[in-house]
Amino acid sequence: MIVAYGVANLLQSVAAARTTVHHTFDPGLLLRLAGHRTYLVGLACQVAGFVLAFLSRRDLPLFLVQASVAAGLGVTALLGVVLLKWRLPVAEVALLVLLFAGITALVLAARPAPSKALGTAGMVALLVALAVIAVLGFFAVRLHGAPGSVALGSLAGLAFSAAAVAARPLASAPSWDAFLGDPLLYLLVGHSVVGQLLLGLAMQRGSTTAAVAAMDAAGAVPAAIVGLLLLDDKIWPGREWLAGIGFLVTLAAVVGLTRYAEPQHQHAVTRAVVGVPPPLVKQPTARVAGTAGVIADPLPQAASTGLRRPTTRS
Repeated sequence: MIVAYGVANLLQSVAAARTTVHHTFDPGLLLRLAGHRTYLVGLACQVAGFVLAFLSRRDLPLFLVQASVAAGLGVTALLGVVLLKWRLPVAEVALLVLLFAGITALVLAARPAPSKALGTAGMVALLVALAVIAVLGFFAVRLHGAPGSVALGSLAGLAFSAAAVAARPLASAPSWDAFLGDPLLYLLVGHSVVGQLLLGLAMQRGSTTAAVAAMDAAGAVPAAIVGLLLLDDKIWPGREWLAGIGFLVTLAAVVGLTRYAEPQHQHAVTRAVVGVPPPLVKQPTARVAGTAGVIADPLPQAASTGLRRPTTRS
């Protein structure tokens, strides 16, 4: 599961860098991303990770499963270093070590147990959350650079967290008829689609690591709280302190990665309008870091647009 999510994050980030930057909350981005074979392979890996996580949620508490999903960020960073020649700061490497230490503590503290059912009030809350996240995403998509990556990644995390809450009791469905007829299934699909769109938008705006770290940080806490309070998630007696420390260390590492993450993809500031031809003035190109020189984005002419290329922190 961890490896599947890590590979998915990497491949989807490369595809996002090759796709025209979107400045609106347009679901059409998913269709354009689907035109890249790299994205489809990454999506297949994410689906595999989702299925494994779904099966894990049947008996394992959400605080453990969601933290394990967050550990995929470490796999993404390591693969980026090996395959795409990303350069990770020393601070980021230390945070990745803390991330895996926190996951280990959670594994030792988690006690397997089936989930309680989520009542009608819980389903209504998930529906309201879906609408709120979509509205916030409509406004957050206007942000650029690192703030856009973190904001959109955080909203994606909330959407995936709500999907995890829906998946925990849904995984215990006694039959296929009950599974397909459960409203939680459609809430899960809705949150997953919105989360996938928000994640794609976040990856277009700066650091892949920052986008995924923000997603994991925002998604870990709500799911853990709901699981412990409403879904009967359990901890082994006497290991509550280990669970608390492991969760805090994991969360701190993921939040820290949003600060130290090095931007791997850069895009021009100019708004790209689908179907409008580029200006006749010849524009210089800049290679996108982290893609082995394959991708090139046009830089705007300062005299013709009046816009400056944003500076990114490395």
